[in-house]
Amino acid sequence: MIKASLISIAAYAPKSILTNYDLEKMVETSDEWIVKRTGIKQRHIAQKDESTSDLGYEAAKVAIKRANLSPCQIDAIICATISPDYLCMPSTATQIARKLGLLNITAFDISAACTGFVYALEMAKALVESGIKKNVLIIGAEKLSAITNWKDRTTCVLFGDGAGAAVISQSKDENFIIDTHTASDGSKGDLLITPGCGSINPASKEMLENELQFIHMKGNEVFRVAVQTLTNDVLNILEKNQIQASNIDLFAPHQANLRIIKAVQQRLELNDDKCVVTVDRYGNTSSASIPMALNFAYENSKLKKGDLVLLDAFGGGFTWGSALLKFGGEIYNVRENF
Repeated sequence: MIKASLISIAAYAPKSILTNYDLEKMVETSDEWIVKRTGIKQRHIAQKDESTSDLGYEAAKVAIKRANLSPCQIDAIICATISPDYLCMPSTATQIARKLGLLNITAFDISAACTGFVYALEMAKALVESGIKKNVLIIGAEKLSAITNWKDRTTCVLFGDGAGAAVISQSKDENFIIDTHTASDGSKGDLLITPGCGSINPASKEMLENELQFIHMKGNEVFRVAVQTLTNDVLNILEKNQIQASNIDLFAPHQANLRIIKAVQQRLELNDDKCVVTVDRYGNTSSASIPMALNFAYENSKLKKGDLVLLDAFGGGFTWGSALLKFGGEIYNVRENF
């Protein structure tokens, strides 16, 4: 039976950094308030001429090299994003494929907000294990600064830009994706939403005047649902696969809010050294946050081949998901030269 393995991980963050102290000069907020409520200290912001596909491409080319593959060996690209290069078409995945020099390849986007990488992982697992594809490149890429209202102090402190990428291939050993779970509840979609530019509120002067093109969020309601949902989801996937939380080597949750991360971590009774936290340095990068967190652990020698990894995410829609896998990547080489 064919098994799918996550054999490489990589990430890219734009060079420009926006600190909480910078935000103090833009809106009525403070570093102390932001850190206390979210754990965020800074976030990376893409330049005006940097697109979401540019960010995704930078992560993708490293992920492919770390998988010891050439771009031509990739036969599908799935890009998870809520901030695509273009509203409808072409997809961001096709633009990343073009930049990689791949012009005859399956490539498409998915929109599952912050859960996008887990959704992409589940789809890639299915494609590989069915035998339809051999090497699937999955990417979470976001330029959230493009859909953030920088006058809204309740949301502009949260989001950042970045990308993460991974290669999913046939497993040659026991290091494979054990299980994935994804779900949704559209009845609560209005709690975290980008109301404008779609068919309900198409582009118009009135839509722009009402600032519907930006992210709108009811933070307290989202927080409560997220904590409960994520806790139940990770406990369920562990129970289903008869794995004790104590056996987890690395917990890589979606990096939205440090309080949410800590709540789930405490429920699992995991020590800090088993939980990767990057929300302080990147903020919430939506679909990019899990692969960026995995890459941070990898490049700091906290993620090694064979490690048992637990992922979980929650995002607008609402969507949520979790995954269990044994990492199939090789040991990080600090002398990498790309």
